[in-house]
Amino acid sequence: MKVTVVCVGKIKEKFFTDAIKEYEKRLSRYCKLSITELADEKTPDGASEALEEQIKKKEGERILKAIPEGAYVVALAIEGKQLSSEELASFVDRLGVGGTSHIVLVIGGSLGLSKEVLQRADYLLSFSKMTFPHQLMRVVLLEQVYRAYRIISGEPYHK
Repeated sequence: MKVTVVCVGKIKEKFFTDAIKEYEKRLSRYCKLSITELADEKTPDGASEALEEQIKKKEGERILKAIPEGAYVVALAIEGKQLSSEELASFVDRLGVGGTSHIVLVIGGSLGLSKEVLQRADYLLSFSKMTFPHQLMRVVLLEQVYRAYRIISGEPYHK
């Protein structure tokens, strides 16, 4: 299966970059992983709600252009469904068994995802009701995808 992570913003800290590279290496045994990094829009302090919506819309347009035709899209959103690691593994496994060959996981920018991206998504996934920095979320997402593949393969994993 092909797994693409589409994310807004660049990774700035070396420790995040190192962790991402490590999970890319580990995941190479299980799937064909690619990461598409998109530019984020600068949000001025005290931006109005209207400006924030414009920013999300611009970032959303970039995200939608980066999603390949026919891909199954999972958007990370606070309002999405929370799954255990085992449930995520089962979800990924069911997609593969059902014929899905490409999953796209979407991480928005600091303001979240536009309504257009949320509408395009086939599934909304939440890791928590809390907000996380997108750089950290990329590491957490890759770790959970790796854990899911370990579970699917019947390999040991930390509970």
